[in-house]
Amino acid sequence: MKQTEKPLKAYLSENRKLVDRELKRLLPAANASPATIHQAMRYSIFAGGKRLRPILCLAAAKACGGEDEDALPLAAAVECLHTYSLIHDDLPCMDDDDFRRGNPTSHKKFGEGIAVLAGDALLTIAFEMVANANPQPRYNTATLVRELAETSGSRKLIAGQVLDLEGEGKGTALTLTQLKRIHMGKTAALLTTSIRYGGMSANATTKRLEALTVFGQSLGLAFQVIDDILDVTQTSEKLGKSAGKDEAVDKATYPSLMGLERSKKEARKLTGKAMAALDIFGARGQRLREIADYLLVRDF
Repeated sequence: MKQTEKPLKAYLSENRKLVDRELKRLLPAANASPATIHQAMRYSIFAGGKRLRPILCLAAAKACGGEDEDALPLAAAVECLHTYSLIHDDLPCMDDDDFRRGNPTSHKKFGEGIAVLAGDALLTIAFEMVANANPQPRYNTATLVRELAETSGSRKLIAGQVLDLEGEGKGTALTLTQLKRIHMGKTAALLTTSIRYGGMSANATTKRLEALTVFGQSLGLAFQVIDDILDVTQTSEKLGKSAGKDEAVDKATYPSLMGLERSKKEARKLTGKAMAALDIFGARGQRLREIADYLLVRDF
């Protein structure tokens, strides 16, 4: 198989900077009135995230023969949506966490009221970014906006969060099917949309978009399995957030239901399914394969 030109580490660093430049361009300036909300939005956005979702968006665009210029506004939008979900997820009424990405969470820095509004503002501006993105012959603006609305709504992202909250205290009483439903909404849905957006920005054919969807769903679940494993095997310092929180509130996780070794096997199985979906792209899908491999062996 043809090797890509740059090592993955350099590729991720370069594209992280590219996404950051786009976010700085599209977000209101920190001193724009009212300054407090714009400072809070930027605080959480630029708190050191890996930019996994927007980078996957860019990689999927390239796999379909597209250009960064068309994919970047959509990539920025999914990062805003992701950060909104983290701000709200960390609130005392939700998962109640004091740290995110190694920094104090938004509500610890700005207070709960501003944190809620900062999340709301990031969610809203994500739609503005999508509405201003370049449409393609197969994917008009209405289609792009609908994609984000469905992903962020009560049947996917919010559904996952609701089921996650309702699962607290139930621990191993939940089934694997119920756990999968939580994470298909809470984790896999947005990751899948990030990848689909890359394909849409490149005017992908129906078959290619379907392949990206399978890749995203499988990768999203594998990502969550690894997340669950890291929560019980790594320190808070390594993760940049509080470790062991799921066990503390008796949440069902893959390790609690399957054990560590079976969970690792499940992550490898899901990653393999994701890889198989990329066959249609040939050498152009190599970056996506490399990212999937990287996520499987990550330690934070």
